[in-house]
Amino acid sequence: MSGAASAIKFRIRHTMLPVGYLDRTIDFYTRLLGMDVMRLRDEPERKLRTGYLGYGSEDDGPALEVIQSGAADAQTKMPEWSGHVALYVSDLHKLCERLKAEHVKFLSEPKPVRPGSRDLVAFIQDPDGYTIELTERHSLTGPPLKRS
Repeated sequence: MSGAASAIKFRIRHTMLPVGYLDRTIDFYTRLLGMDVMRLRDEPERKLRTGYLGYGSEDDGPALEVIQSGAADAQTKMPEWSGHVALYVSDLHKLCERLKAEHVKFLSEPKPVRPGSRDLVAFIQDPDGYTIELTERHSLTGPPLKRS
């Protein structure tokens, strides 16, 4: 970037996911993945309940915005384009043992991200069927790419 735009600072603020039952989702991410509830917002007139979850403060890092619209556990079809959330974890095997004890659905067991790598990855599903990538990294990814 150049000129006035280069003075603007950016960071990821949040990723939004629609959920079927907000309380269940908050329990999953806080109890099993160690996130904090950054803030909650209820809008009964719009039939919306919103939670912001993450590690620390929304001002210091990105949040996961989870929104329940309508009745809890209402049958809603999740769009095919729904992506995944990637979380860094310091001990993937230990976390996976805990998640298995809680009957979390695994899409793939912990494995090297590529043959011979010390970096590990596993994929699980949250209660609403979203994919969560769990990554234990031992190598650095480097600085952000510069765009010209």
